[in-house]
Amino acid sequence: MAKKRALKETSSRYRVRAHRKRMRAKGMRLLQIWVPDTSTPEFKKEAHRQSLAVSRSRHAAEDQAFIDAISEWPDK
Repeated sequence: MAKKRALKETSSRYRVRAHRKRMRAKGMRLLQIWVPDTSTPEFKKEAHRQSLAVSRSRHAAEDQAFIDAISEWPDK
């Protein structure tokens, strides 16, 4: 019986449960979200289509200036 208990307490289910309990004790809340799978051909095709649309826009220069203005890049 003790051997079964030891195996159970080292299972991934137990470790996950214990981790979540510790995080909740720290005042944290679990949040899970679904995000696009960036490795799929469909995602890559759509990202490319959108980047072309943005770069070909008559507002491309203004849009890029805005992005540059709000972006923080470390000095090298």
